[in-house]
Amino acid sequence: MIGDKVNKIKIQNVVATADLGTKIDLIAIMKVFRNVEYRPRRFPGLVFRLKRPKTATLIFKNGKMVCTGSKSAKLAKRAVKNVVKELKKAGFIINKVPDVTIQNMVATAHLGSNADLEASADILENIMYEPEQFPGAVYRMDDPKVVILIFTTGNIVITGARNEEQVMIAADKIRAILNEDGLLF
Repeated sequence: MIGDKVNKIKIQNVVATADLGTKIDLIAIMKVFRNVEYRPRRFPGLVFRLKRPKTATLIFKNGKMVCTGSKSAKLAKRAVKNVVKELKKAGFIINKVPDVTIQNMVATAHLGSNADLEASADILENIMYEPEQFPGAVYRMDDPKVVILIFTTGNIVITGARNEEQVMIAADKIRAILNEDGLLF
């Protein structure tokens, strides 16, 4: 019998944004910190890497930040807070505590059985399956608004979620949709 639940849901990456509310001198940051990378001719942002939590935070001249690489919303917020703390400690003036907004979560999971992608493409709406182009089916879910990559092995990748709850709902929902239409085996 096919399992009733989605297995091993794991957040792989969280993308969060924040705004320092002030202009930032990226060249000055580069001179102070060793764990940064700034090549303005190639990319306008400075990359500030942290070991704990292991993340990369892009900082732009206008004070906007983008944090990637964290495994949870909590760790993404902590990473931004740590970057701000490091900047303040080095003498950079930041008057505003930045609000951190989760923009995207990427998660992986297993449906508990294999999926019939050919039949899924014939039966379901909002799905695209072109095996010559990509080995998985691309399913666009409206609620929650996410995109799910489905592979014949039963592995799925969920992207576009804004929180862990949306990841869980999307995983359970796609499993139920596929199971209901007899597309899992």
